[in-house]
Amino acid sequence: MLRRNFIALTGAATLLFGSGHALSQDMPAPFDKPEDVSIALVRYLSTGDFFQAYLSGVENQAAALGVDLRVFDSRQDAALQADMVDQAIALGVNGIVIQHGLTESMKEAAQRAVDAGIKVVAFDVNVENQAIPQIEQSDYQLGKMALDQALKDNGDSFTAGYVYVPGIAPLDRRHVAWEETKSANPGITEVAQFGTLDNPIANSVANQARAVLQANPTINVVFAPYDEFAKGVKIAVDEAGLTDDIDIYSADVSTADISAMREPGSAWVATVATNPAVVGEVSVRALALMLAGEDPGASVVVPPTLITQSFLNDQDIKNMDDLGAKMPQFQHADVAIADWMPLPAR
Repeated sequence: MLRRNFIALTGAATLLFGSGHALSQDMPAPFDKPEDVSIALVRYLSTGDFFQAYLSGVENQAAALGVDLRVFDSRQDAALQADMVDQAIALGVNGIVIQHGLTESMKEAAQRAVDAGIKVVAFDVNVENQAIPQIEQSDYQLGKMALDQALKDNGDSFTAGYVYVPGIAPLDRRHVAWEETKSANPGITEVAQFGTLDNPIANSVANQARAVLQANPTINVVFAPYDEFAKGVKIAVDEAGLTDDIDIYSADVSTADISAMREPGSAWVATVATNPAVVGEVSVRALALMLAGEDPGASVVVPPTLITQSFLNDQDIKNMDDLGAKMPQFQHADVAIADWMPLPAR
């Protein structure tokens, strides 16, 4: 599991086109002098491949713009995350990306940034502020598409375990899809709901899943709409020798997830995802539009894609690069873009 916990300053020099002309000459203010622009990424969650990839997307788009990026990692400490927003305000950054977090702890902190004249976007955390665009992966669709595949594979009657932690915006949005699917399909019986964000998340969920599977031997479907949850359930399923009896449906994807899904007899049969690196790029581009005086919209949505185990096997996909080659929408999202804005090199 890749993990990076740090507070870092990444200085990015202005990129050059092949012609040798600095891109800044055609950029609107303040990006005509990108060396004077600084943005902050304030993170709540950072454990796991998804968040590493998201961070790389933020870094790559910031580098393409030529701006300074400061990364603050609260490691799931809500009070610390709010304090880090205040640190970014004190540093005088031009813009802030708030990545995940709890509404109750981030709402006032985000407002303080807005009051200080700082542009703010929020990824997967609802800060209840009309001045702050929401960046999301269409989390409802992530959940619904995974559940539609579960219905396709298992019919409309099955016994389910469900992994959920309330209060996290993307999980709450995916939860809506779960409740709607259950209501529309009364043959679905939810016999257990569990979940935790304690680090390491996958191992903590595995500990819970062991007890759940032992207590509920009739479970044949597990909806685990976050890949760290799915990893944990898969550990427990593998240990219990139930790989032929249980199907796992998830959200998000990484190279490690692809490997886990492609293991012989893997119970993890489908996930729905966007490329987290692309979501990171979109987060920075939306913020850049605001800094240039443009409006990215109240909701900036990156569309998701269904990824099945059979597709991965049929196409012999081994990693995210392979997935991008076979699914072009994974390489780029035509979201939050302007003609003047440079994109990361592909």
